[in-house]
Amino acid sequence: MNATDLKLYLVTHRYDDNEATFLAKIAAACENGVTMVQLREKMLSTRAYFELAQRVKLITDRYQIPLIIDDRVDICLAVDAAGVHIGDDELPVAMTRQLIGPDKVLGVSTKTVQTAVAAGADYLGVGAIFPTQTKANAAVTPIATLKAITVQVAVPVVAIGGVKEANLATFKDTGIAGVAIVSEIMQAPDIAHKVQALRTKLKVVLPNDR
Repeated sequence: MNATDLKLYLVTHRYDDNEATFLAKIAAACENGVTMVQLREKMLSTRAYFELAQRVKLITDRYQIPLIIDDRVDICLAVDAAGVHIGDDELPVAMTRQLIGPDKVLGVSTKTVQTAVAAGADYLGVGAIFPTQTKANAAVTPIATLKAITVQVAVPVVAIGGVKEANLATFKDTGIAGVAIVSEIMQAPDIAHKVQALRTKLKVVLPNDR
């Protein structure tokens, strides 16, 4: 996996959008600079998730952006997505790797140094760094813990949870490879402008974003 794919990582959320609006938002984000897309759907049936993932992959393929499927290994394999992202309540990491094979990307969520070191993933998602409405019950992970994880693991780390344009400067010198953003993009009045603004600010925050 190329760590630069993690710079501006869009994690989708439907909110009250119909499918056409939802897909249009993803397309606008891809066109204007997001570097990876994770399709996150908690409520859809397997068939509906599969069909939506196919449509989203048509968009990400058009812009040559990796598509990651949240939680669902079966959907990842069915649509030949770039990879899957799992939490600590999903299949064990070793079993997930066995199912998806060595060539697909495996992302794992973690909140502590201990679990991060043992994760065995291609990249780690660490958070929630700030309070977030997307996961209202998510415990906040201190910036100090985020820094400790980036120091002690060999794989790239993405900060997630309440990340917005206004707080990006918080991540300067933390060692992260990128940020994962949900509502700041998916609910932006002008997604093109928002993604471009985020990319501009990330050039200051991320040492390798030039």
